[in-house]
Amino acid sequence: MVRVVGLGLIQNEHGVWCVRRKVPKRLEEAVARVQGAARARQPWLKRSLRTKDEKRAKVLAKPIMMEFDRILAQAEALLVEHPVRTSLTEAEIKTISDYFYAHELNADQELREEGVGSDPVFADVHRQLTEAGVEFASPFDVSQGSSGLSDRMMHKIEEDTSAVLPALKQALARGKVDFIRYEVSELLQLFRINLDPNCPDFRKLALAVMRAEVRALEAIQARHQGEPIESPKLVEPGATSVSALGSWRLRAAYEGWVKVEPRKKSTQLEFARGIDRFIELHGDLDISQISRRHVREFRDAAQLVPARRSGKLLKAGLPELVEYSRKHPNEPRLKAATINKWLNCLGAVLNWSRKNGLIPDEVPWSDPVSGMRLTESKSNRQPWEVDELKLLFGSPVYRRGERPMGGKGEAAFWLPLLALFSGARLNELAPLTVEDVKIDAASGVRFVTVIEDEDAGRGVKTEQSVRAVPVHPELVRIGFIDFVDYVRASGGAPARLFPQLTAGSKGGFGEAFSKWFGRYKRALGVENPSSVFHSFRHGFKDALRAAGVQEDVNDALTGHSGGNAVARGYGWRDMVRRFGFPRLNAAVEKVAYPGLDLTDIRWTAAQITSNSRAIKGPDRSSARYKKSLRAR
Repeated sequence: MVRVVGLGLIQNEHGVWCVRRKVPKRLEEAVARVQGAARARQPWLKRSLRTKDEKRAKVLAKPIMMEFDRILAQAEALLVEHPVRTSLTEAEIKTISDYFYAHELNADQELREEGVGSDPVFADVHRQLTEAGVEFASPFDVSQGSSGLSDRMMHKIEEDTSAVLPALKQALARGKVDFIRYEVSELLQLFRINLDPNCPDFRKLALAVMRAEVRALEAIQARHQGEPIESPKLVEPGATSVSALGSWRLRAAYEGWVKVEPRKKSTQLEFARGIDRFIELHGDLDISQISRRHVREFRDAAQLVPARRSGKLLKAGLPELVEYSRKHPNEPRLKAATINKWLNCLGAVLNWSRKNGLIPDEVPWSDPVSGMRLTESKSNRQPWEVDELKLLFGSPVYRRGERPMGGKGEAAFWLPLLALFSGARLNELAPLTVEDVKIDAASGVRFVTVIEDEDAGRGVKTEQSVRAVPVHPELVRIGFIDFVDYVRASGGAPARLFPQLTAGSKGGFGEAFSKWFGRYKRALGVENPSSVFHSFRHGFKDALRAAGVQEDVNDALTGHSGGNAVARGYGWRDMVRRFGFPRLNAAVEKVAYPGLDLTDIRWTAAQITSNSRAIKGPDRSSARYKKSLRAR
């Protein structure tokens, strides 16, 4: 019977105390490598304390548990430095198996050139036994300074090869890779490759190494008969190893792609995410060796990534995310659009590499990402229903002047209204400044410019999104121009309209606001998952169509190309030259939402003063709060 106590202490059936710790599954192979274990994986760390006294055991356990911590930390570092791979290129398999063949022949050659072998050890044992008066018989005499290998060493080499070679051939014929598993693991560690031992390419490598050893043993036997068998040049890993087979690895190619021309932060992050995920699965491959199989396996793995990640999953690599998803098959997974983004990033870097000579012209190559993208389902985002808009614009932010902390001051009030009447994206509106709100001297039309400005952390989705949108009369009536004038008076033309919004990890100023807005609208009773901030944009576009606005003007105002040359302009000034402010303004003025009455909503500068007490956001766990919001 085994007795278990806290701190990993257990008492075995003999009453002896031991200390043990479960190794996380993802670290089992790395721990085995750190420990130099013969097995491929080590699921437990265990050590006998050699005592039956429990108090003594608790004292002895602490330093051992600290040692276990160090082992796990080393294993973790091994994984970080060498992410788990699930495939090898043909070139890598050949390089590793050729290295093993060369190593075996060079070791045999060194033994013959030295001409001694283990005879000194044999002679020493012979001497000790003789001096001790121990009677023994040996079929070999002790060599006394003879030149070359002794009879004993020649017999030993013959015996070793004759015993191993038949067993090796039988294992190769049956495909029993366990015969060579230890040597393969040692080779992978030597080449600094962390290959999943359960993946098909581990087996492929093991069979290649077995064939290499058969050739090596047969060559050694031929040497034993006096045949002049040359040893291949042994090139140690790190000189011209697997990492030098190609001049460019994927990460280096990505870094070159980033540096060749200015890239928006959001674009860099998006591409880095796709490249990182690929490397987490396959390792940092030579770009010329990336095949359609690699891309297919990457795409298939990406489809298993959970859509919602928290805790340890936030820092988990692609193989871990796949493993988690297989254990939780009902968890929602990434959409095809996200996976296609990753594939687009990979394809863009590879094609850029080919065009810029990173993949040499003489190397046969075709785009491995071509045709691999998934079919995307049509977006289910719909405009907000009128009843949902009534709930939002009837909430305390608009009716009682509240400013929840998560809503970041006046952003909570203005951003939904601006999106509703301009169709602009959240990350286009969030960084607006006073000087982005202008007036056309000739027509008197007030308008907002949505301008890309990388230095200020500004960003738009496409080149066509650099545009001018007239200010809707309803926004003027509610007090938007008064609000802009208020900000100008306190901060000047460069002042941001919503200074409490800060750039998020992706570079967008609306990232945190988007999360708060989602919580806020659900607290109001808007549970429809399709009704998100971006849905205001769909509503604006539909309102333009309902008003009979021509599609080219509609596309120009929303920044869509629409498949025509007019909408593919070169900025808002070109847009105005093509359509004129009167026409653009007339189109925006037609935008209306039948059934939605906002006449009671009015912004005044006095609200900012009265809201300096900053009311906190709604308690989502409070049913009474939700009920009170719905009753208003």
